[in-house]
Amino acid sequence: MQPEIHIGPLTLQTFGICFATAFIAAGAVIGKRLREWDKPADWAYEVMFCALVGGVVGARVDYLIQNYDDVSDDLLGNVFSGSGLVWYGGAIGGALAVALWAWRRGMLNVALLDLCAAPLALGYAIGRIGCQLSGDGDYGQGWDGPWAMSYPDGTVPTDATVHPTPIYETLAMGTVALVLWRWRDRFRPGVLFALYLVFAGVERLLVEFIRRNDEVVAGLTEPQLVSVAMIAVGGIWIARTARAGGMRREPAGA
Repeated sequence: MQPEIHIGPLTLQTFGICFATAFIAAGAVIGKRLREWDKPADWAYEVMFCALVGGVVGARVDYLIQNYDDVSDDLLGNVFSGSGLVWYGGAIGGALAVALWAWRRGMLNVALLDLCAAPLALGYAIGRIGCQLSGDGDYGQGWDGPWAMSYPDGTVPTDATVHPTPIYETLAMGTVALVLWRWRDRFRPGVLFALYLVFAGVERLLVEFIRRNDEVVAGLTEPQLVSVAMIAVGGIWIARTARAGGMRREPAGA
């Protein structure tokens, strides 16, 4: 575990470093794809800036809504405090901000979703490296298997050996990112993003069975319920596309 890196008087959070690296890597992939589409590569910076600002705002708003009773006495102060971010709010806020950018640039269509598929998977994979390094509590249930780990120096420490689930997720979503990138020209518009929904949903659904989140409905955790919805949406999308004329992109000039 290495939650912090000290460079002289400067202290850097390893999760923050990985968070920034995830955005840079995703932006690089988007820029390469934009160049393949004969679009300005600089648009990648605009996309990532919108995703970052929208994500932070959305994550903060979601946190305030979920914890209103605790923050209502000093709502303005809590708006600008340095803690309290919720992933789902960040995802929604980032998506809305990118959609506004795409509308301004005339790219508000399903191709935008395909553009984001591989970068989303890659960013998630790198972000989980940050979870592993910081030991932020995203590790799994107790386990004594051959690669079990403890996180005694993590930000959410434990001396018990557990499943190192951030490593599992990094490997899984890194593979998904690679597959989606290699398939970027294979399918009709929208199918690549639908595949991302299915792959990401299956990954999170499975890993949650060995994580420590509380069950909420039918023995499933909240992330698993979201995962089931992702799989359903992606699966229906793929099925409808297949019935409407096939998933494969028609060859140029056909």
